[in-house]
Amino acid sequence: GFGADLGAEKFLNIKCRKADIKPSVVVLVATIRALKMHGGVTKEDLKNENVDAIKSGMSNLKRHVLNMKKFGLPVVIAINHFVADTDNELKTLQKECQNIGVEAIPCYHWAKGGKGTTDLAKKVVELIESPQDFKFLYKDNISLFDKIKTIATEIYDADEVIADSKIHDQLKQFEKNGYGNFPI
Repeated sequence: GFGADLGAEKFLNIKCRKADIKPSVVVLVATIRALKMHGGVTKEDLKNENVDAIKSGMSNLKRHVLNMKKFGLPVVIAINHFVADTDNELKTLQKECQNIGVEAIPCYHWAKGGKGTTDLAKKVVELIESPQDFKFLYKDNISLFDKIKTIATEIYDADEVIADSKIHDQLKQFEKNGYGNFPI
């Protein structure tokens, strides 16, 4: 499967901020299997070709791509190829990714070792050498609640964030105690 929400968001907003790291590219790993499952296919039916399920499951991958692009980074999809993946399914995934502005590159490292990821490596180098505009999702100096709200609305697509006055008071106390500039 894949997931560029919680882990990637924490890495980009917290680790990169505190370690002064500026990434150049995001490689999202996706599988035909995961996309088909997101598209409604049961585990028992994964071995059967199902292009429609891939198209349906793309909404999940699309969200992860959009999330990563919010950090100003180029994104490439590494398709972790499985034996049961068909050419039609791979082509469909590549076309669907092209429609959302990213390239999807099949990776055969399980069968061919390093040679099976040469195309991906070349694309990563190409993207690294292009101009970058990495940025954090929020500034250090906004309130803790606004940081929480930004993550919830931008990464998890929440319409709004509501918190009890007890939570607001606790966050204000954290800020008063000198923790307001900490990343969330």
